[in-house]
Amino acid sequence: MEENIIMCEDSIEGILTGVYHACELRKDPETIHLQTEEVDNYRLFAVYHEVKADEKKSAKVLHTIYRKFGEDAYTQICQAMVSYDTAKADAVYHTIATGISGHYRGKLMEHLSNHYVNKVFRLSRNTGIEIHHLLGFLRFRELSDGILLARYHPKNDITTMIMPHFANRLPNEDFAVYDERRNYYAVHPKGKQWYLVRGGLPFTQEQETYSQTEAEYQMLYRHFCQTIAIQERKNLGLQKNMLPLRFRKYMTEFQDTDE
Repeated sequence: MEENIIMCEDSIEGILTGVYHACELRKDPETIHLQTEEVDNYRLFAVYHEVKADEKKSAKVLHTIYRKFGEDAYTQICQAMVSYDTAKADAVYHTIATGISGHYRGKLMEHLSNHYVNKVFRLSRNTGIEIHHLLGFLRFRELSDGILLARYHPKNDITTMIMPHFANRLPNEDFAVYDERRNYYAVHPKGKQWYLVRGGLPFTQEQETYSQTEAEYQMLYRHFCQTIAIQERKNLGLQKNMLPLRFRKYMTEFQDTDE
């Protein structure tokens, strides 16, 4: 049986455009697969389709997901699409195809016996946990020009997921969130809508200069965290459970310490 492999961009728009193209093929979903990574070895008896991200097509698929499956499924599918897992695009497509087929009754994301639905559920849960962590662990620092900058290195591509939270809480601040892993950042100008900028920051970390107030508060905050610690009740295992080590590199309270 001939397979159709749809090559799409590793982004929400790219994956949803791939889903749109897959539906246009009007073939058995079992013969269609989506992938975001480059092809190393081409398969025999497979047709490869390269699809470019299209905003209008992806918006149509998003609207269909929300209308047919509800807000919870919409959120879970979106969170799955920003996962670092390379199999996410195929899982998302087949989950949507499963829902549209009408073979399952009730809420789509409750049918965990389905391999693809289960995969999307697990990817969404992993992404959701990281989002929850970073809403509390992300640290902003005030640069000498007054801009607040946060650096981080998330496993999943969650910058677009966390920016609405900070834009809502810091509407009158100029700030940026830089994803070092993917080399792009989100910018929020004071009183305006935030947007994404592809490519690195216009300065290196060594060139960053903090405001006098920021330097003082960093020192005070580290001193505060060290002072309230009860050495006799220190539990490093529990600490690592509640606050994984990978987040600490970017947290003010763990810099210039032995923790």
